[in-house]
Amino acid sequence: MSMSIKWAALAQTAGISVVVTVAVVAVFAVGITALSRREAALAGDTPSSPKANLALATASVCFAACAAVVLYGLSLIAA
Repeated sequence: MSMSIKWAALAQTAGISVVVTVAVVAVFAVGITALSRREAALAGDTPSSPKANLALATASVCFAACAAVVLYGLSLIAA
Protein backbone atom coordinates (compact mmCIF):
# COMPACT_ATOMS: atom_id res chain seq x y z
CA MET A 1 0.00 0.00 0.00
CA SER A 2 1.41 3.31 -1.06
CA MET A 3 0.58 6.56 0.69
CA SER A 4 0.57 9.81 -1.14
CA ILE A 5 -0.10 13.34 -0.01
CA LYS A 6 -2.55 15.44 -1.95
CA TRP A 7 -0.53 18.64 -1.89
CA ALA A 8 -3.20 20.76 -3.57
CA ALA A 9 -5.78 19.80 -0.95
CA LEU A 10 -3.29 20.44 1.84
CA ALA A 11 -2.42 23.87 0.44
CA GLN A 12 -6.09 24.72 0.00
CA THR A 13 -6.88 23.75 3.58
CA ALA A 14 -3.95 25.74 4.93
CA GLY A 15 -4.86 28.77 2.84
CA ILE A 16 -8.49 28.75 3.91
CA SER A 17 -7.45 28.34 7.55
CA VAL A 18 -5.17 31.38 7.35
CA VAL A 19 -7.83 33.51 5.64
CA VAL A 20 -10.54 32.55 8.15
CA THR A 21 -8.18 33.16 11.08
CA VAL A 22 -7.25 36.62 9.84
CA ALA A 23 -10.92 37.43 9.19
CA VAL A 24 -12.01 36.36 12.68
CA VAL A 25 -9.21 38.36 14.30
CA ALA A 26 -10.12 41.42 12.22
CA VAL A 27 -13.82 41.15 13.12
CA PHE A 28 -12.93 40.73 16.79
CA ALA A 29 -10.68 43.81 16.60
CA VAL A 30 -13.55 45.80 15.07
CA GLY A 31 -15.74 44.68 17.98
CA ILE A 32 -13.16 45.82 20.52
CA THR A 33 -12.82 49.15 18.70
CA ALA A 34 -16.59 49.58 18.72
CA LEU A 35 -16.69 49.00 22.48
CA SER A 36 -13.93 51.57 22.93
CA ARG A 37 -15.88 54.09 20.87
CA ARG A 38 -18.99 53.34 22.93
CA GLU A 39 -17.08 54.17 26.11
CA ALA A 40 -15.90 57.41 24.54
CA ALA A 41 -19.44 58.27 23.46
CA LEU A 42 -20.79 57.54 26.94
CA ALA A 43 -18.16 59.76 28.51
CA GLY A 44 -19.27 62.80 26.54
CA ASP A 45 -22.95 62.25 25.79
CA THR A 46 -26.05 60.93 27.45
CA PRO A 47 -26.26 57.14 27.97
CA SER A 48 -28.87 56.77 25.24
CA SER A 49 -26.94 58.63 22.56
CA PRO A 50 -27.19 57.24 19.02
CA LYS A 51 -23.40 56.92 18.80
CA ALA A 52 -23.25 54.72 21.90
CA ASN A 53 -26.16 52.59 20.69
CA LEU A 54 -24.64 52.13 17.23
CA ALA A 55 -21.27 51.21 18.72
CA LEU A 56 -22.88 48.66 21.03
CA ALA A 57 -24.84 47.14 18.14
CA THR A 58 -21.69 46.93 16.01
CA ALA A 59 -19.75 45.26 18.81
CA SER A 60 -22.56 42.80 19.43
CA VAL A 61 -22.73 41.80 15.76
CA CYS A 62 -18.95 41.39 15.59
CA PHE A 63 -18.77 39.23 18.69
CA ALA A 64 -21.75 37.16 17.57
CA ALA A 65 -20.04 36.54 14.23
CA CYS A 66 -16.86 35.44 16.00
CA ALA A 67 -18.82 33.12 18.27
CA ALA A 68 -20.64 31.63 15.27
CA VAL A 69 -17.36 30.89 13.49
CA VAL A 70 -15.88 29.29 16.60
CA LEU A 71 -18.97 27.16 17.19
CA TYR A 72 -18.99 26.09 13.55
CA GLY A 73 -15.34 25.07 13.82
CA LEU A 74 -16.05 23.10 16.97
CA SER A 75 -18.94 21.35 15.26
CA LEU A 76 -16.63 20.39 12.39
CA ILE A 77 -14.12 18.94 14.83
CA ALA A 78 -16.78 17.04 16.77
CA ALA A 79 -18.44 15.59 13.67
